[in-house]
Amino acid sequence: MKKVLALLMMLVLSAGLLAGCGEGTASAAPTPSPAESTPPVRSEELWLESEGKKVYGKMYLPGEEKDSYPLVILSHGFNSSSMLNEGYAESFAKEGYAAYVFDFCGGSPSSKSEGEVTDMSVLTEAQDLMNVMDSLKELDYIDGSQVFLFGLSQGGFVSAYTAAQRPDEVKGLILFYPAFVLQENCWKNHSSVDDIPETEEMMGVTVGAIYSRDAMSFDIYDEIGKYTGDVLICHGDKDTMVDLSYSERAAEVYENAELKVIKYGEHGFQGKLAREATEYAVEYLKAHTD
Repeated sequence: MKKVLALLMMLVLSAGLLAGCGEGTASAAPTPSPAESTPPVRSEELWLESEGKKVYGKMYLPGEEKDSYPLVILSHGFNSSSMLNEGYAESFAKEGYAAYVFDFCGGSPSSKSEGEVTDMSVLTEAQDLMNVMDSLKELDYIDGSQVFLFGLSQGGFVSAYTAAQRPDEVKGLILFYPAFVLQENCWKNHSSVDDIPETEEMMGVTVGAIYSRDAMSFDIYDEIGKYTGDVLICHGDKDTMVDLSYSERAAEVYENAELKVIKYGEHGFQGKLAREATEYAVEYLKAHTD
């Protein structure tokens, strides 16, 4: 009997100790930070139209509902899609911006937007971007006076060109490793416009003659200076696809540009380098938003 009572006492003491440990663990849990307690970012598919073609896109909105939001339109690179920009869009939405990612018409074989890759060029993509911008500005929850363009690689080239065509409609411009080399590459491949074949392979993708023909029809450095607003350029010093020198030249052409050199950055930022570039972009947006 004594052994049974002793065993019961040990069980009671053990239960008390375990309860104390559990209670202590709960009380030691960290208090959620303001960022963790804010409503999560909202997102939904939003189809638009460009030159009679359907454009697939996705809108990211802050968790906190407001009457209107400043807008960031994100453009992807060559043979890519809007998926590559979704992480950036979510980061911007967390900071209070509406952020729209979309697939260019014919932007890649995997594009969800209508259109063929063989009908795509930097000028057709610029027209897509202008049409997207016009459509989004009509939304009642968008502050049309605060529209920012953000572009990666060829999307950076297209965003820069678009801002130059509509300088009064673009509040700010952010370019990540913009592909200002692409025109030079086209000239290296073709001695003249007459030498451009009906189709050609470019970085594993079949493009039409319109791609090189449009690229060779002007000089991007003659255009970008028409945009006199502040510009942020982020470019890696290890980029072997688009050398840093092309962004250095652009920074000299622009009236107001800041070039952030991402050390060890290649053509496409990953991990901590992507976070570093995102921080620069967020700082820029906040500094230029009313």
